[in-house]
Order: sequence, then structure tokens, then C-alpha cells
Amino acid sequence: MDVRPQLLDALSVLRDRVAAARFPLPLAGAPRARADRDELLAQLDDYLVPRLREPDAPLLAVVGGSTGAGKSTLVNSLVGRRVSEAGVLRPTTRVPVLVCHPEDHHWFSGARVLPDLTRVWVPRPEPGEDLLLSDEEPGRVLRVETVDTLPRGLALLDAPDIDSLAADSRVLAAELICAADIWIMVTTAARYADAVPWHLLRTAKEYDVTLVTVLDRVPHQVVAEVSRQYGALLAKADLGDVPRFTVPELPESAWGGGLLPATAVAALRTWLVHHAQDPAARRHAMARTVRGILDSLKPRLVELASAAAAQHSAALRLTAAVESAYDTEYARVRGRLQSGYVLAGDALKRWRAFPLDCTAGELLDALVESLGTLLLCSVTAADERVDAAWRNEPAAAGPELVGRDPAPESVEHRIGMAVRRWRREIEEYAEEEVRILDRSVAPDPEVVAALVATALLGGRRARNAGEGLAERIGAHGALRLRDRAVRLLNDCVDRVLHTERERRLAPLDALAVTPEPQAELIAALSVLQKER
Repeated sequence: MDVRPQLLDALSVLRDRVAAARFPLPLAGAPRARADRDELLAQLDDYLVPRLREPDAPLLAVVGGSTGAGKSTLVNSLVGRRVSEAGVLRPTTRVPVLVCHPEDHHWFSGARVLPDLTRVWVPRPEPGEDLLLSDEEPGRVLRVETVDTLPRGLALLDAPDIDSLAADSRVLAAELICAADIWIMVTTAARYADAVPWHLLRTAKEYDVTLVTVLDRVPHQVVAEVSRQYGALLAKADLGDVPRFTVPELPESAWGGGLLPATAVAALRTWLVHHAQDPAARRHAMARTVRGILDSLKPRLVELASAAAAQHSAALRLTAAVESAYDTEYARVRGRLQSGYVLAGDALKRWRAFPLDCTAGELLDALVESLGTLLLCSVTAADERVDAAWRNEPAAAGPELVGRDPAPESVEHRIGMAVRRWRREIEEYAEEEVRILDRSVAPDPEVVAALVATALLGGRRARNAGEGLAERIGAHGALRLRDRAVRLLNDCVDRVLHTERERRLAPLDALAVTPEPQAELIAALSVLQKER
């Protein structure tokens, strides 16, 4: 258990890389990746790093199992006192209870292990009284109690049900098991073939941790047969060498009395005390669990890195779909502007009536409205192309991306503001050109603005607009004003489509799916393997 500081540093860096990994996109493997990340963090924070830093800390044996398996009764019986509430109501254990010798109290009073759980203290009982713990405290708490009936160097932790109906209790139970030197899996004669405890048994085998199984509440008449069948199942799962203890069905367990005769748990207690007090057995138990978890890091981190890479690949595909759709529409808008597409419908009607039956302001209004319609149609078409592409991407089905688009009127409002701004800027430039004219009678700036807008947006159908503009402000002035108007129009179109593209990408960008987690996880694993 002697480790160099470099190994602890490598584990700390690896822990930070694991914590930074995110899997927000709803890919097929994302829920598993998030669960694996949380489990890995729990083992690093609650067990591996604290154990390597302080190998002299007491052995922590966590008692886990299904609802009604008798975990609390088993803990009470091992201690010889009621320290954890046991009863017929399910679930009984909602607040985990850690029991240790008084001289080991300091090891668990701080944040050495399970730092995210708030410690809860209870008054000492009067002489001759048992300590009864209620489960009324809300939140993530850990009850810590000291009893002198446990030997030094051993702590027991009664965990919530691993199959609890409450999701928070299931998560907490898994987290507590990850903090254990010794996993004590409790099942019953009626439920020893259930899937949930076997999942934990296979996980323990996968990590090669120090494991003990307890077959609880076995009727006397079928002890031999049930024990034989359970042993066969363990052997089939390559767990035949796991220490196995049988607790008979007694009135105390049937009625939830919370305390069995000492003889019923004597074998398990002897095994635990031996591993806590015998230096070689203690070293072996700790080293096996530590080594098993260290050995499990490589495949688990590779899977996390693979999941991170899949997230980034999906984000790239989603981003590419948006950029492709908007690039296509941008090219289409540019082509339609060059062909005079805007000068159509009401705008064309106004131009033909100008200046006898249409004022310059009315012509500008029609042109601005037509330009806004063109841009709105392009943005709508781009979004439809994005929707079509994203429908084929499972990663786009998450709540962060579904329903992300604002109301259509907000898009129309933004585009309307942009084209009206373009009109105001053209009118300002038109006023500047009119002011510098050396003429006694200057043309109306609004007419100049209407003519340059028509010439710019009307294509070949608006050749007369360019000629009329040159007649009013001269050829040089017309050329100068038209160049300015072209730049303003390009800026307007670029700004509109860029803004709407960024709007569509914003929810995806907010998820911050980057390529760094994959590389950082692999790099941290490489450093750790080198230090080992």
C-alpha cells in the first residue's frame, strides 16, 4: 500500500478529467456513460484516493442489498446493539448509518470519505439503553455512531436499498458501496436469484474487489438445498471462491426486531474481525480492492473516452447540418439579389408608378418589405433543411435542442429591424451626397435613396433607376453612393443570416461538446499507467 506521491497526483488529475467529461447529447450510450462517470468519481473520491493516502484508516465494510433483505438487522446483530432502524415497513433505511469504534471516530467525522454527505450526530444513550436512529433528516446525510462492541480498525455501514423505489436512495446506495474496502452483499432465500443483487455481484467481480455474500432468512428446513443452489449460481458466475455466510430465519428477523442471537452472525463477525485485526488479512483485503479498482480504470476510461468522442462527432454532424443549410440559402439569396428578385410584386408595381403615382417613401417601403420577405423565406428554408437533417440524428432529440426555435414573429422582427436599418443608412448616405452638390436646386434626398435602392435591388428591370440617379447627383456621386449601398446590403444580408445561424447553433454551443475530453481522458490514463 506504499504509493509514491506521483501516483496520487496522477489519480487527482485523472479524477478532474473524469469530472469534466460531459455527455449531454441523447446518444444511445450517453446514459451508461453518465452512470459510469458518476460511479468512477464515487470510487475515486470516496475510496481509492483516500485509501491510498491513508492506508492505516479502518476497514470499511458496506452492507448492501435489496429491499427487505435484512441489512439493518444484520448490522445491529454484528454490533450487538440496535444502531440502525429495522422493521417491517419498507424501505426502512433511508439515512445510511456508519458504526465504528470510539477511537476510530476521527477517521469518519471529516471529509476523508464520502465528502458530499453531511455528518449527523445523535445524543449518547443512557446506560443500558439502545441507540435508536430515526430517518427524519432530509437531504444527503450520514449518521455516524461509535460503539465499543466493534473492534478497532473495522467500520460497518448500513446502506439504503439498491432497488429502492426512490431514485435518490438507489444512487446513494451505489455511491456508498463504491466507498467500501469490503462489499457485503445481502440477499434472502426467497430472492437470491433476483437481477439487482446479481448485477452488484458481477460488478464486484469485474472490479475484483473484496466481496462477501450473506444468504439471509433461510428456513431451517431448506438450508442445505437453498445454500447448494445459491452456491451453484455463484460458481456459474465464477464467484465460487467468494466467502459465503448463511443466516437462518428467526423470529427476530421475521418481525423486524433488529437484533439476532450472536450465534446467528458469529461466523461473519469472526471473518470481519479477523480481516480488521490480522495485519496480513487486512493488507490483503485492502490491496485486493485497491488493485481491482486500479486495474478496472483502463477499460472504463477507454469507454468514457469513446463516449466523449461519439458526443463530439454527433455535435459536429449537427453543426455541419446547420452550416450547410445556411450556406446554401446564403448563396441562393446572393443569386436572387443579383437577378433583381426583390423588385417584384408590390415593389415592381410601385416602381412602375414612380414618380407620378408613387412617392419615394412608398417605393422604399415596398423595397424594404420585399427584401425582408426574401430574407425571411431564406431563413425559414434553412431551418426546414436543418430540421430535416436533424430528424435523422438521435443526438438532436434532447430537450436542450428540441423546441429551441423562438416564435416565428421574433425572427420576422429581427429581420425587419435589419432591413430598416439598411434603409436608414442609405438615406443618410443619400443626404451626404446631396449636401456636397454644387447646385442651386438640390434633389430630394429621399428620391435619391429610392433610386439607388431600386437600382441595387432591381437588376436589369431597374436600369432607368441608375440613369435617373446619375442625372440627379452626377455620375461620380451615383457611383460612389451605389458602392456604399452595395457594401451596406452585403453587410445586412451577412448579418441577418449569420445571426440566425448562430441562433440555431446557440443551444448546441451551450452544451459545450468539445474534442478535449477524449484526449484528456486518454492522456490522464497514460500518465497513471506510467506511474503505476
